[in-house]
Amino acid sequence: MARDEHHVVPNPDGGWDVKRSGAERASAHTGTKQDAIDLGRKISQNQGTEFVIHNKDGKISNSDSHGNDPCPPRDQK
Repeated sequence: MARDEHHVVPNPDGGWDVKRSGAERASAHTGTKQDAIDLGRKISQNQGTEFVIHNKDGKISNSDSHGNDPCPPRDQK
């Protein structure tokens, strides 16, 4: 089963897109990566999805869990 995710990815025509996994169209398009991260984080939090940030080369640079994390961190006591 695929995870429900939102991704910040570079747009081939310039700028950055926020895309939901499996979607053809972007949820949002911005001129800068930071604007896409800020907007994508809000969208991901509202919809309870995983949030994945990519670099220009397509590699994952960071991710956050705003949904049901299948492997939550253990309490460090």
